[in-house]
Amino acid sequence: MKNISLVRIDDRLIHGQVITAWVKVFPVTKILIIDNELAGNRLMSRIYRAAAPIGIEVLIKNEEDSINFIKEPPLKNEEIMILVKTPQVIERLTQNEIPISKIVLGGMGARDDRKRFNRNISVNQEEEDCLKRMLNNNISIVYQLVPLETPMDLNNIIK
Repeated sequence: MKNISLVRIDDRLIHGQVITAWVKVFPVTKILIIDNELAGNRLMSRIYRAAAPIGIEVLIKNEEDSINFIKEPPLKNEEIMILVKTPQVIERLTQNEIPISKIVLGGMGARDDRKRFNRNISVNQEEEDCLKRMLNNNISIVYQLVPLETPMDLNNIIK
């Protein structure tokens, strides 16, 4: 199984905060973006790869390929950050025997079908139910936009 340093939900995926802050706190060699739609979009995939810091490889895979990749033996000194847009992707990983004990929730932007929990988190009913199921399965979920902020336990946000 691959070495996973950080699992993060952030619908912006790779952006300034990920590049400048998270990769310094969690020194990773690879960023694995798991997104079925993005995996099939060559132009956007190239843009995300170009946004990564020098020395960090960006892999963009669909869910099935990601599960197979994560289950492979780790390479020497390989540390992976997983980025997804929604909690359902992480739940599917855990259902496929990928052990995840902690999730850092970044931004989930407002949409018509979502209700707002705080400035940066909005979820629809399906996403909220998914987060609650993962919490009930003893997966720690914290809201933390940047590493310098104090993490907030999601149990204190979703009631």
